[in-house]
Amino acid sequence: MEHDRPAWLRAVPDGLIIALARVGPVGRIKPAPGTWGSVAGMFYFLLVFYRADWIATIAGSLLAAMVAVVACGEAEHRLGKRDPGEIVLDEAVAIPVCFLGWTSFLEVVPAWVVCLAGFALFRLFDVTKPLGIALLQRLPGGWGVVIDDLAAALLTCATLHLAFLAWTAWS
Repeated sequence: MEHDRPAWLRAVPDGLIIALARVGPVGRIKPAPGTWGSVAGMFYFLLVFYRADWIATIAGSLLAAMVAVVACGEAEHRLGKRDPGEIVLDEAVAIPVCFLGWTSFLEVVPAWVVCLAGFALFRLFDVTKPLGIALLQRLPGGWGVVIDDLAAALLTCATLHLAFLAWTAWS
């Protein structure tokens, strides 16, 4: 509903909101725009969080997630579609969460292996939405767009940590 949206948000031009939610041209790349949004998220992780500690990663990810909730929800409204594939900011901001505490893995596994495994697991969990993650999409507006991706990222992070523990226990 129009009156439920803050006036300042309604004043932001359509092009800016939609470009942000699409991560520029990334959301228009076919096929699989969500995968391309995740690739953008990997670049975001590598450029911003590669050397960050877990506190900085959590703080930065929370801030980015709040921006994504607002931008994705508003883009949904302006596009007149519920969680359209072209909105990929949710994937991009979720990717760094996959790698919380990842530096401990680097003593045993090369960074490229961790990045590839994290990317693949995130895409698997984002597409299949296991363990009730699919239910999170029912949340209203931008919350439903972003929260399922953050849950998939947390599941990816937990899976990476469990795999690392198993690897070190059996090595």
